[in-house]
Amino acid sequence: MTSTTSTTSPISAISTRRILTPEMVAKIEALAPRYPTRRALTLPALHIVNDALAYVPLEAVVEVAQLLGLAPAEVQDTLSFYAFFPQDKPAGRTRAWVCRSISCALRGGEQVLDHICRTAGIEPGGTTADGALTVEPAECLGACDFAPCMLAGKTLHKNLTPESAEAFVRDARARTASSS
Repeated sequence: MTSTTSTTSPISAISTRRILTPEMVAKIEALAPRYPTRRALTLPALHIVNDALAYVPLEAVVEVAQLLGLAPAEVQDTLSFYAFFPQDKPAGRTRAWVCRSISCALRGGEQVLDHICRTAGIEPGGTTADGALTVEPAECLGACDFAPCMLAGKTLHKNLTPESAEAFVRDARARTASSS
């Protein structure tokens, strides 16, 4: 009985298809003069990829590492430190973080998170089937005076109620429907 074992590592098994577009590479390179080293470009490069793709796949990690002259593990270390970068699949067109800090929790943040997820038909951390919305818990958004709050894209939603949370989900879905 002969067995076949693969000696291909996950990194070398990655397709030769390029993930970084020339535009992404140009944006990363344009930032280089602002940073003391190529390694310092890691986080901005990851943001550029994430902004373009709504996630950072492993193939992009390898390409960013090659571009910056780093080991893929160094880029992956930076990426995995921040919960901001999804890696398995793209996030929804609107990505919302509902704060769970003590201030928000005391003012109903957990209930708002549950209500948003129930309204959207997803679990925390999930994305709606239409790709309109990803809802995630956040440990702190630094806006305690507006508790409970949520950061959706770059917009801070303050003093949330179940009604305003429901309206947010409706608006996110409507924006997706109108852009299709």
